[in-house]
Amino acid sequence: MTIGWFAALFRVWRREFYLLTHDLGAMLFFFALPLLYPATYTIIYNPEVIKNLPIAVIDHSRTAESRHLTRMINATDGLEVYAYVDDKPAAQRLMHSKEVFGTLEIPADYAKKIGRGEQAVVTYFADMSLLLRYRTAAFALTDVQLALGEELRQQDIDAAGLLLQDMNGSTISTDSLMLGDPTQGFASFIMPGVLVLILHQGLLLGICMLAGGVAERRRRGGGVDPLSVAAPVSATLIGKCLCYLIVYAPMVLFVIHIVPGMFSLPHVGNIWHELMFLLPMIVAVTMLGQCVAVFISEREASMLVVVATSVVFLFLSGLTWPRYAMGGFWQLVGDFIPATWGVEGFVRINSLGATIADERTPYIMLWGLSLVYFAVAWVLGRVGKTRGETLKKR
Repeated sequence: MTIGWFAALFRVWRREFYLLTHDLGAMLFFFALPLLYPATYTIIYNPEVIKNLPIAVIDHSRTAESRHLTRMINATDGLEVYAYVDDKPAAQRLMHSKEVFGTLEIPADYAKKIGRGEQAVVTYFADMSLLLRYRTAAFALTDVQLALGEELRQQDIDAAGLLLQDMNGSTISTDSLMLGDPTQGFASFIMPGVLVLILHQGLLLGICMLAGGVAERRRRGGGVDPLSVAAPVSATLIGKCLCYLIVYAPMVLFVIHIVPGMFSLPHVGNIWHELMFLLPMIVAVTMLGQCVAVFISEREASMLVVVATSVVFLFLSGLTWPRYAMGGFWQLVGDFIPATWGVEGFVRINSLGATIADERTPYIMLWGLSLVYFAVAWVLGRVGKTRGETLKKR
């Protein structure tokens, strides 16, 4: 590389910085989107954990045993007995009016079966309009079932006259430790990955918006962009990449470090490992954006990128459905999306305290994608440059 190449790279960097800072649409994607979207999504996903979910109880048994069951349910953090009703139509009216979100029906033979040591079946009718409510009810009822089962077992042991001085509680003691999401909250589960997708989409859309401006200026200028800089294709690609890296760096730091602290999201990873890991992802996105930019003919077309890619990228990232459960074709498509590897590695570093060494596979894949998209963008740039020179000669 000669001094002229570096001089051209600097001119490209300076020109791109000027265009970016004087383009309101691009600035919205580069700055407003990373600033506003994380807060908006996190607020929407709160409260993370539903507590004291109101339910109705239909007690056909009306015995001490059935009342004891409802008291145990009412004592859980997840459920609260809102009302006792006589039949299902009354419970349905409460559910339709959203006064309760579930109905517990205790059969008439509940106490008799308990007394005979048989299995008593209690039915729960759940409102499935929000899976978080169903999850809360399922966890609470499971806890009550286990606790009540242990209580009845202990009563049988006592009735048999056995002296078990060393037996306290369950035969097998269990405890749950939810790695990466100790609160079991929905925002804590999904937001670390969504933050990476926000960074990915904001940068990609900003690059496409700038490319749309270039295309419009070329049409007005008879095929020539008056703000273009004469430079080798490689210098153009790297110069733009350096500009986007410098401009986007504060947004990356804000999204991955400030936002988790603001909303008490999981954040146990080392900030330097996170930044080092996201560096190749940002580079890969800039190169991908410059590949896509070749096909952008107007500024408004960048909005189509939002419609066409956001939901697809979210799905392929593995946040809504595990990647190992996807078909081979979709796994292959996901491998070529920087956000897929970015989400996979960042979530482990941020929420589980992993290191770059632990996440070397996604880290290497991101650098690999950077090289692949650089090569593709270089080829497209050479083709476009040759075509432009041909048009000028004509």
